[in-house]
Amino acid sequence: MPSRRIARINGLIREEIAELLRREVKDAALTDALISITEVETSPDLRNARVFFSVYGDDEQVRQAQLHLERAGGFLHRQLMGRVELRQVPRLEFVLDESIARGDRIMQLMRGIDTSSPDGQPA
Repeated sequence: MPSRRIARINGLIREEIAELLRREVKDAALTDALISITEVETSPDLRNARVFFSVYGDDEQVRQAQLHLERAGGFLHRQLMGRVELRQVPRLEFVLDESIARGDRIMQLMRGIDTSSPDGQPA
């Protein structure tokens, strides 16, 4: 469990990156895709931050979004330096968060389960 300070920094970085993606990034692959920044995990020394994201779309859209986020990492890092008051802004690493897709798949499977008893009568 991260300290309260690290948790606050994680939340701040998550909000700022989400805002930058909405308003500042001009890359069509990132602005056209439905991307959510789900979580940020900053190392205790504040040198590195893992930015977890999810993308609503097919595998190709997910792959393109990850590629373009990695390319935009330097831009996002520079923008964060001007927006957050930290001595050192962490280096950003983008990691696909598949928990939303897994949850959606589980819900689809649950909806597909036949709820009737073996003799065909509703349970």
